[in-house]
Amino acid sequence: MAAVLVMDLVIIGRRPHEPSARESGIWVAIYVSLALLFGVGVWFFAGPSYAGQFYTGWLTEYSLSADNLFVFVLIMGRFAVPRQFQQTVLLVGIILALVMRGGFIAAGAALISQFSWVFYIFGAFLIYTAINFAREGLDEEAEDFKENVLIRWSRRALPISPSFDGARLTTVHLGRRVFTPMLIVMIAIGTTDLIFALDSIPAIFGITQEPYLVFTANVFALMGLIQLYFLLGNLLERLVYLSKGLAIILGFIGVKLILEALHENNLPFLNGGEHIEWAPVIPIWLSLLVILGTLVLATVLSLVKSASDDRKAARLAEESSEPVLKA
Repeated sequence: MAAVLVMDLVIIGRRPHEPSARESGIWVAIYVSLALLFGVGVWFFAGPSYAGQFYTGWLTEYSLSADNLFVFVLIMGRFAVPRQFQQTVLLVGIILALVMRGGFIAAGAALISQFSWVFYIFGAFLIYTAINFAREGLDEEAEDFKENVLIRWSRRALPISPSFDGARLTTVHLGRRVFTPMLIVMIAIGTTDLIFALDSIPAIFGITQEPYLVFTANVFALMGLIQLYFLLGNLLERLVYLSKGLAIILGFIGVKLILEALHENNLPFLNGGEHIEWAPVIPIWLSLLVILGTLVLATVLSLVKSASDDRKAARLAEESSEPVLKA
């Protein structure tokens, strides 16, 4: 993983550019293949149960990364980041995300090992997030993006140049060294990653409680995010039902967490601190089937609806362009 990140740093650092769809597609295929091979390795060394946990966690994190992409597109547009330097911004954002998520995973694993009732909180939070996704959707969430306190403070407190200077964070303006808008963009991407980690980390702990698998699933989901950003492009706008699909996935994992917490219950005010035997434990194969099926269905329905909307728009445009006959 470190070698892949170094390779990305070298390639993007030496030649920042806007990758073509073909280049992005090849790299996405490579990263997905690496994740699949890693799962095979987990199967070989630790058995099919842990491999299933890894694949399910990776799919969950990969699907939630689409939420990141919606807001990343908005941030790049709002700060008018030149396309050839967006790779650099995303790479720095991913490195920051790995560091922050590593801290969240360590804290989450420590909490879970000491307090099993944390699953009740994680489950309730995921259900709450699922309801918000179902009600508002990703587009509305992206449109509602506002500069947070840290970004506003940075704008006021730091000397910022009026324009970019390549991918540099500092430049010389009117004879003095100042920061470029690239620093503000980095802060925006980093704080956005931090907010998204609050959703994704509880979600994957609902799949597996093995910190190693939680971290590696996050890494493999993030590693191809740069290329996925350029590959999907405007296709993101066509995934109109993705928010509904993510709502179903998060709601399912939230319910799964609460059922498992009930099954292993040790809270004294619930059932006298005894396990609640009627609460089922959802097997990993069923979780994988639900998550994969939901993603496929949401994608297919989104593309069908987008194609239908395009045909309607074309028909309306054709009708409006027809000459009007005068009496």
